[in-house]
Amino acid sequence: MKNNRNVLIFWVLGLLCLGGLSAFGAELSYRPMGEIHVGGDGGWDYLSVDAAARRLYVTHATQVVAIDLDRAVVVGKVEDAPGVHGFAIAPELHRGYSSNGRESRVSVVDLATLQTLAKVPTGENPDAIVYEPGRREVYAFNGRSHSATVIETASNTVVATIALPGKPEFAAVDSELGRVYCNIEDQNAVVVLDSRTHQIIQTWPTTVGEEPAGLAMDPITHRLFIGCHNNRMLMMNATNGAIVATVPIGTGVDATAFDPETHLVFNSCGDGTVTIAREESSEKLTIIQTLTTERGARTMTWDPRTHRIYLASARYEAQVGTPVAGQRPKIISDSLKILVYGTEPLPDHETK
Repeated sequence: MKNNRNVLIFWVLGLLCLGGLSAFGAELSYRPMGEIHVGGDGGWDYLSVDAAARRLYVTHATQVVAIDLDRAVVVGKVEDAPGVHGFAIAPELHRGYSSNGRESRVSVVDLATLQTLAKVPTGENPDAIVYEPGRREVYAFNGRSHSATVIETASNTVVATIALPGKPEFAAVDSELGRVYCNIEDQNAVVVLDSRTHQIIQTWPTTVGEEPAGLAMDPITHRLFIGCHNNRMLMMNATNGAIVATVPIGTGVDATAFDPETHLVFNSCGDGTVTIAREESSEKLTIIQTLTTERGARTMTWDPRTHRIYLASARYEAQVGTPVAGQRPKIISDSLKILVYGTEPLPDHETK
């Protein structure tokens, strides 16, 4: 009886130490929780979440679609965003910033009304975009002109243009260190920008990682998670560029996300998988699940409140003849949707 009591005490203490997150332990299993219909025509790119306002934003052709996370329905759209790629959120400013690739401008959006307040010129084809809260600035990374445009949010003016050594992909921010990190896809490298001086202060090779795409960060351990196109995800020390761990991932990675509460890293890949790994320590990663999604569902974001992940997907027309290298199949009209995955079932009214 005494042994059994000790076992019980140990078990209870273990649960308390986990802070109520035992669902994210070794038995973790993310599973489908429903779909949200978006519809419309054209492609899509980045997804982003405003957790406090309970909004999911989906960039889609010439607009940004706003979805109520709790009701799982479309509630509005930001119009006139030609070739939109990303949507950065500044919660304390109640503003959003879209990178409009086809017009080489960033739209400044009132998140309450979804109206565009201003447009700021950038380099050619702005793609990834992030908000740096320490200095309240927005960084738009310009794919065609190999540069970063820094926008001061107080005046909506450009305060710096930073030349980059190649084609930028995604970026991550460490306000504590005063750093902005960006993958340089065609150079197999990560550049480190000083948010005070707007200068490149380091360029680090990704060595075993080729064509780095997705990028996320643990702001506590100062570790970068880099999804690469040679089917690897790297964990890099954000203070010195050392690669401290790697794990295999699927083919065609696009997005990488990190959940600081559960210490889980997600890599969404075009082959229809999400590799989920746990940051066991500042030098160890462990794969805990390979989640099957849908082919082509490679852009992703996550909700810090519910720990759910969201991926964009659609149906495609059947290809006739031999596929052309680099050519994507045509999207069937009105088929765009958001796939929802989590560890608990959706209420009936959320399932679509």
